[in-house]
Amino acid sequence: MPEFLTTPQGRSIAFDRVPGAGPGVVFLHGLKSDMEGTKAVFLRDWALRTGRAFLRFDCSGHGLSSGRFDEGAIGDWFEDALAAIQALTQGPQVLVGSSMGGWLTLLLARAVPERVAGLVTIAAAPDFTEDSMWAGFSEDQRAALVREGRVELPSEYSAEPYVITRRLIEEGRGRLVLRTPLALPFPVRFLQGTADVDVPPAVALRLLDHATGPDMQLTLVKGADHRFSTADCLALIAASVEEVLARA
Repeated sequence: MPEFLTTPQGRSIAFDRVPGAGPGVVFLHGLKSDMEGTKAVFLRDWALRTGRAFLRFDCSGHGLSSGRFDEGAIGDWFEDALAAIQALTQGPQVLVGSSMGGWLTLLLARAVPERVAGLVTIAAAPDFTEDSMWAGFSEDQRAALVREGRVELPSEYSAEPYVITRRLIEEGRGRLVLRTPLALPFPVRFLQGTADVDVPPAVALRLLDHATGPDMQLTLVKGADHRFSTADCLALIAASVEEVLARA
């Protein structure tokens, strides 16, 4: 059964912890995903097997945490992640971020670098509210977003559409990480599938080119999609986490 943390903003965040050795590992899920996703559960099992401290949690509006998805924004989910790391972990952590979670790891690296031992991102989606959503909207969709405060987009992963709010877009503009210097002074492993149509490889290449750091690698997996959850992909995630831990 999950436990719950109340953040400084008053949100109730569901979490699951595995005790073990440090540096600990923290998993940050993607948009409209949660801590019961394949990668999160795989890493929990890996932590139990290896004796490594591990934390996974649901951002507000996701999973078992409080709030509605269409009330949230990147800044809210960053605050949730920051609260979880500060309250539920000790010392520097290796952050593992999937898709939106990858963006959150970069925000955390910028805000509290002393709490980051290293990063592993999986199809990281930095600045997606601006560069994917807003940039991809038609003029009619942009007008509807401004006029009605929301638009609905079909989802490949759910029968329910994505509800994209005006607040999600506008709040995200204050959280962009690819427009200003991005220092990542610790081991970093970016993982990316070449068949990912949600976050194409060009995003990973842009991130690799933009960020600065002494130990940064991008691994492209031919044919892997956005889920990045085949047995081989999961094994690569574990190997990347172990490599970052060894170098941290």
